[in-house]
Amino acid sequence: QVQLVESGGGLVQAGGSLRLSCAASGGTFSTYAMGWFRQAPGKEREFVAAIGWTGFDTHYADSVKGRVTISRDKSKDTLHLQMYSLKPEDTAVYYCARKGDYSGNYDYTPSYDLWGQGTQVTVFS
Repeated sequence: QVQLVESGGGLVQAGGSLRLSCAASGGTFSTYAMGWFRQAPGKEREFVAAIGWTGFDTHYADSVKGRVTISRDKSKDTLHLQMYSLKPEDTAVYYCARKGDYSGNYDYTPSYDLWGQGTQVTVFS
């Protein structure tokens, strides 16, 4: 059974950078599009970024565009989210997720059928 495991979260000062990673345990996600979502306390889970299975197409939420880069290493079967210029409002639990369909709706949460446990990112000013 495939599981997704995130890492790289932590405490960072506003303006700083952080790199999140996601790896598959017990299987692979190399043929799936993948995404990153986040959920802040008291808020709904929201889309952050997604990448197609080839790695050539990427999609970003307007709130993070220009400050994050999603990438994948198919040789290592890992997914990454490089975040720059972090703001306190970026504080949330970040989840990687596997997109279970082939629709173009990359920001549509129900399109993702496998989720990791999440990693906490806390940005302080």
